[in-house]
Amino acid sequence: MPPDEQRPDPEALLALARQEERQQREGRLRVFLGAAPGVGKTFAMLEAAQARRAEGLDVVVGVVETHGRAETQALLQGLEVLPRRVVPHGVHRLEEFDLEAACARRPALLLVDELAHSNLAGSSHPKRWQDVQELLDRGIDVYTTLNVQHLESQSDLVARISGVVIRETVPDSILERADALVLVDLPPEDLLIRLKEGKVYLPPQAELAARNYFRQSNLTALRELALRTAARRVNAEVLTWRQGQAVSVTWPTSERLLVCVGPAPTSADLVRAAKRQADSLGAPWFAVYVETPAQAALPDEERNRATRHLRLAQQLGAETVTLSGVDLAQEMISFARARNVSRIIIGKPLTRTLRERLLGSFIDRIIRESGDIDVQIIRPRSLPPAGGKPVATPVRPKLDWRPWAGGLALWAACTGLGFLVGPRLDLSNLIMIYLLGVTVTAVAWGRPPAILCSVLSVAAFDFFFVPPFFSMAVADAQHLVTFGVMLAVALVISTLATRLRERAEAARLLQRRSEIMHNLSAQLARQRGAQNLLAVAAGQIGELFESQVTGLLPGQAGQLVPAAGQEWGSSPEGAKERGVAQWAFDLGQPAGWGTENLPYCQALYVPLLGLEGPVGVLQVRPQNLERLLSPEQIRLLESLAGQLALTLEVERLEQNAQQALLERETERLHSSLLSAVTHDFQTPLAAVMGSASSIVELGPRLEAEAVRGLAENIYDEAERLSRLVNNLLKVSRLESGAMTLQRELQPLEEVVGAALNRLEGRLAGRELNLSIPADLPLLLLDGPLMEQVFLNLLENALKYTPAHSPLDLRAWPQEETLEVELADRGPGLPEAEMERIFDMYHRFGGDQARPGHGLGLAICRAVVQAHGGRVWAENRAGGGAIFRLSLPLPRV
Repeated sequence: MPPDEQRPDPEALLALARQEERQQREGRLRVFLGAAPGVGKTFAMLEAAQARRAEGLDVVVGVVETHGRAETQALLQGLEVLPRRVVPHGVHRLEEFDLEAACARRPALLLVDELAHSNLAGSSHPKRWQDVQELLDRGIDVYTTLNVQHLESQSDLVARISGVVIRETVPDSILERADALVLVDLPPEDLLIRLKEGKVYLPPQAELAARNYFRQSNLTALRELALRTAARRVNAEVLTWRQGQAVSVTWPTSERLLVCVGPAPTSADLVRAAKRQADSLGAPWFAVYVETPAQAALPDEERNRATRHLRLAQQLGAETVTLSGVDLAQEMISFARARNVSRIIIGKPLTRTLRERLLGSFIDRIIRESGDIDVQIIRPRSLPPAGGKPVATPVRPKLDWRPWAGGLALWAACTGLGFLVGPRLDLSNLIMIYLLGVTVTAVAWGRPPAILCSVLSVAAFDFFFVPPFFSMAVADAQHLVTFGVMLAVALVISTLATRLRERAEAARLLQRRSEIMHNLSAQLARQRGAQNLLAVAAGQIGELFESQVTGLLPGQAGQLVPAAGQEWGSSPEGAKERGVAQWAFDLGQPAGWGTENLPYCQALYVPLLGLEGPVGVLQVRPQNLERLLSPEQIRLLESLAGQLALTLEVERLEQNAQQALLERETERLHSSLLSAVTHDFQTPLAAVMGSASSIVELGPRLEAEAVRGLAENIYDEAERLSRLVNNLLKVSRLESGAMTLQRELQPLEEVVGAALNRLEGRLAGRELNLSIPADLPLLLLDGPLMEQVFLNLLENALKYTPAHSPLDLRAWPQEETLEVELADRGPGLPEAEMERIFDMYHRFGGDQARPGHGLGLAICRAVVQAHGGRVWAENRAGGGAIFRLSLPLPRV
């Protein structure tokens, strides 16, 4: 064989890698499988547990039923046994496995007997196998026991073999999830001996069991089922290993099965038969339900039964599909061809109606149109054998008389119209009136009333309008042909109009769903913020599923909180809902009504799964719980939830990116500040240190005037340092909101005068033109801060304009503001600098060699904005720059 063909299949390797990853993340499950009670499953499980305990493993007994057997009880010695939860049940107090205690104890290995057991009402899950699922999801290894009769796919066969309908079943997916399957086998003869010795049941129960369930023929057949189940499991494991090792295998990949699912009670048997065939062939299989307008009009009980059958197929591992259409057979065949199905499985009807005998049945059309697809017809078990309960005959819905009354009324109206216009019209025109009535009846009320209207129209036409009048006799034999053609045309028109109506209704439903999904995508794309996204999604999903939808997001410490302004209830029901929602979020699995997890709530909780885990939960409270829970609807809901989760994750990533950008910008600003402050601190500090060292080293030799000059230099540089520190503190306090303005009514000229006094020395030799009228209105100002504004603006003008160039400072009142401007005759401002000059640490022209630290104008903007005003810069006509302030006048 060429080397390339020896390479392992990448898909097989990927499947093995995923399985190993799941095994490392989740707990391991070992199932001890037996053919019947009493073969020794619990005994074998306890022996294996004692061996693991001897190896030093932490083994705990969650629940084990010894049934009073001494040898089984002896194997419990040395093992820690969890106390059971006491559940009030009427006047009794019953014991149940404590799932919460097991999760809190978190042993390495937990023993949970009787996997098919049904939990008492009020438990976290209705079935014990669901408890085991949660334990595995939490990383706890589990040993458990199971009889083959409790496997869902085998329950109908067991009922045929034993005559007992099995009520407690376990989905086959649990057995398929097991990491190991241990077959506990015992020949029927030995099991009957144990039964007689009282090692299975007490003597009275043993005698009854020997006459019914424990007949040797039953035990032999059950043993065969158990051996076949174990053999299929071993075969699947060997094939998986061989694929991973690139060993050549023969694998029937061409087989694909399709089972037709409907509301008939026997449809569940078809699903189980399809599961068994799919397992024996190793083939994928589909369970398909076609929802025609006629199916949509069925009573809720029948539609809910079809939903339960689809859910059963999904639990057994099928891919469930719900199609919408008018022609049941055509939709089924089209889907089978599109998915390359090789075999269609349908149920054999127990009776045939007259219409099916004359026109052919659904099965006839499937066989005729299937082409190269095999069709297998299975006669479902109509009634269970003796000892079982018969399947309930479906109750026929109460007849709705309104369509019939509408058709009769329209027929009467056409007849009355014929009497009014009959004398002036030919008989052919009267026929058109009746055909119009048939068409309207078919479009408005469907085919059956239209057929009745067709027959009555022919009869009325003959009786009232064809000679001899008011008699069914026909004078002219040619009229018989007219009647026949009229009836045929009426029936054809009614059929076509009905089909048009059904197709229009189906198209309307599909269009509505498509529009809602498109609208959801479009609206999510336009929204920003998790709260807005959840509000939009809740509205759209609620409309689609006719439900009340609430989005839940993780808050502090990962606890879910309702979005969109809703609150959790304080009632015990509200506490339960919080627990269920938190469970769905923590484990990333759907929970609540209709699921296998915590189903006691009247709402469905769907986790929003992102790429890095759950990002929230959708609470869906439908008006009709049953209709929401079809696998197709659940799949659609999960798809929408996935779309919402992806949008929320994108929103989170955008926020993270913005936060990262902000942190980078902050870091850049800190670096700029450090660079500027380092330079600005070094310059005055160097001057201070130089002057101080000169005084220290040369003091006795220096003249008094020189010492005074050095001291003044030290003072000036220290004052410069003080201003720098004060500016930094002011900017920090203003931007953080920590500074509270101390506003008082005061004239602008006092604030400006105080700033001019502080700069008196530096303004010497400058021409300063002041134009501040004495009658300006008073302003509500924080005097020291506003003085700092004018001080910074004047210093900025002195720094960036030529020496001896004039400065103009003027103010004037407007209707609601006081305008102030400081104009110079310097080089002016580039357009790109107009806004940036007020940013922190930004220096004019980016020239880092100029003195200053880029905080003066930033302080000006912060102070002016804190006063409710604004500040901006402009270029001055003729050269120079203008800095303008607009301060609000106090309201009288």
